[in-house]
Amino acid sequence: MLPIPESELIINSRGAVYHLDLRPDELATTVLTVGDPDRVAKVSRHFDSIEHRAHHREFVSHTGYIGRKRLTVVSTGIGTDNIDIVLNELDALVNIDFSTRTIKKDSTHLTIIRMGTSGSLQKDIPVESFVASTHGLGLDNLLNFYRHDGTQEENDLLHSFSTQTQLHPRLAQPYLSGASPTLLRHFTTGFHQGITVTCPGFYGPQGRVLRLGLSQPELIDRLTSFSYGPHRITNFEMETAGIYGLGKLLGHSCLSLSAIVANRIQKEFSKDGDAAVGRLIRETLSIVEGLQ
Repeated sequence: MLPIPESELIINSRGAVYHLDLRPDELATTVLTVGDPDRVAKVSRHFDSIEHRAHHREFVSHTGYIGRKRLTVVSTGIGTDNIDIVLNELDALVNIDFSTRTIKKDSTHLTIIRMGTSGSLQKDIPVESFVASTHGLGLDNLLNFYRHDGTQEENDLLHSFSTQTQLHPRLAQPYLSGASPTLLRHFTTGFHQGITVTCPGFYGPQGRVLRLGLSQPELIDRLTSFSYGPHRITNFEMETAGIYGLGKLLGHSCLSLSAIVANRIQKEFSKDGDAAVGRLIRETLSIVEGLQ
């Protein structure tokens, strides 16, 4: 097997992958991702010990323990462009031999759980509640740069979504990937479940109007009204579909959890989003600690 060129996998002078500035031994196999770099410390303060800290650009990482459970929490920044960096580099840390720059014969499986914020698209999912995403539906186009095939369920859902919403093709070529069923079953009590739409921006792509008009002003209504069997769209944000799509292709188990800070149907915004995120962090860590 030919080595991966230096231009394709960038390893810095201390033997760490370029953007995350982590070496393979500095990463746990259970990874928690957050968008905000400042939120990393809000997660790791619940650790019993921290063995490593890294900070490069918007990517902050802390690796440590809760009891006997080793965890890494890493900030991704906003958007699936950053998810492309984070997911590929996390995978490289465990599945590529940095000394030979070759893919390892035996692959390592990561558990990756996103803890983020999101906007509800249903009246009955109020601000400061939690959503566990059954699927990530991408309007951002990231996964279309990779060879991918969906399951029959995913393809049926995607076909129904395209038929019902009639999005203009110049907006996106949607893709859809499911959560890890094994992880999802641990996040039922206290969590709404449904499809999370991942958008390539915060304003126009999420139907917000400030000074610019929208090419598809009925987008939110079409997302809210979508249904296919038991499935509906519960919320939207900017990372989940990228995590699910790349995670599945790379062979990792992924789950996205969201604290709802806005209800776009009721036009409400959380009065204390930080408290909601704090509750989500504590609830997630209490469950993750017991995962095998």
